[in-house]
Amino acid sequence: MSAVFPTAVLCVYGFFSSMRPSEPFLTAYLMGPDQNLTETQVVNEIYPIWTYSYLVLLFPVFLVTDFLCYKPVLVLQASSLVVTYTMLWKARGMLAMQLLEFFFGLATATEVAYYSYIYSVVESTHYQRVTGFCRSVTLLGSAAGSLIGQLLLSVAEVHLLHLVIVTMASAAVAFIAPWFLPMPKRSLFFHKNPVEVEERACIRSSTSQTFQVEDSESMVSRSSKPAGGSRGLIEVLQMLFSDFLQCYRCRPLLAWSVWWALATCGYFLILNYVQALWETIRPSRDHVIYNGYVETLSTLLGAVAALLVGCLPVSWSLWGELVLCVLSLLMAVCVFAMDLLKNIWVCYGLYILFRTIYMLLITVATYQIAASLSMQRYALVFGVNTFVALLLQTLLTVIVVDSAGLGLDVYSQFLIYGTYFAVISVIFLLAGLCRLMSMRRSKEEVLAGVQAASNPPANGEMLYL
Repeated sequence: MSAVFPTAVLCVYGFFSSMRPSEPFLTAYLMGPDQNLTETQVVNEIYPIWTYSYLVLLFPVFLVTDFLCYKPVLVLQASSLVVTYTMLWKARGMLAMQLLEFFFGLATATEVAYYSYIYSVVESTHYQRVTGFCRSVTLLGSAAGSLIGQLLLSVAEVHLLHLVIVTMASAAVAFIAPWFLPMPKRSLFFHKNPVEVEERACIRSSTSQTFQVEDSESMVSRSSKPAGGSRGLIEVLQMLFSDFLQCYRCRPLLAWSVWWALATCGYFLILNYVQALWETIRPSRDHVIYNGYVETLSTLLGAVAALLVGCLPVSWSLWGELVLCVLSLLMAVCVFAMDLLKNIWVCYGLYILFRTIYMLLITVATYQIAASLSMQRYALVFGVNTFVALLLQTLLTVIVVDSAGLGLDVYSQFLIYGTYFAVISVIFLLAGLCRLMSMRRSKEEVLAGVQAASNPPANGEMLYL
């Protein structure tokens, strides 16, 4: 029962911090009469700031979150959201919006506190259940926010500015919740519980193959540390680096992590700039837009796809790379079609399909990685994969989007994003073929050994060495 109260408070926080009715209409708001910014300013000069700030803040926030035991960083995240939407409501001009994107990048980087806090106040046996609660409630909050925004816009015919005010009010409610959370006494890396027993990695896959990630020597060295003490920064960094080397030596984990990083980079880019594509195809000044319905439906279908992962009759250890190849190619087709057909209804439908595929595959990747690691190492791998995704996203943003680089228009950008997903498909096609060939050779070697053992030399034959 001790876990019920913090889980409930965290779910309240997750719901209201994710309920953002203005988010599906952000580009329309910035390019509308309230802000009166141009497409070039929004796409090429304002939105890239989120990517840069998220990348710069991610690793330091990751360490600070664990060192401060999560709750102060949750308060910081809630404060950042309030500042973000207050500025969106009151501030004007490109520089103000760029500063707003920095605060939103800070709020995004501090999400690690939300998903890590609960592991410090509940027993490991409840990890799966409370994680499901926390993730489900954020999806529900996001879907509810998109639906409320669309209904207010289409049915009540409110102004886009009023959606920003409602979002700010939701962020203000979320700001209250983390103050009621109990302060954890332990964390994953810096602060350890005296009676905590470090979990050993239970390495398994869906076939008979078993791969070992946890290094027994590192486990012995860690267990020899004084129980209950707080680790220093250098010691934590050394431990993280050692764990990093151990984790990514595992080929299956490396393959899923590579897809995670590559696909998440592309997914972030599509999410950041798809509203600009919609606004170019169907300007909100001249037409009724339905972005909220699209975001609601894509979120709900993505959640359903994630829930159905366990029902898919796929041997991921055998066919995983080829499935990633086929579905990544389908994602590339969605992006190309959105860009080339220039039809808003086709764009809406393909965007929903794109997000559903991504949510399905990222759930599979999460499960395949999480099933192989202890909670400490899962947090590390999640952080590294996200950091690599942001690094790639920053590189593409600097080259393709930022006005300091090519500063391409949104149509040209989506051609490049479609090509990017096609390249991911080719990479995993080659990886899948290599895996099948390797498994075939292994089977042939095993059969040859069995045949050699079952056919000994005939009687009377002499074998000379």
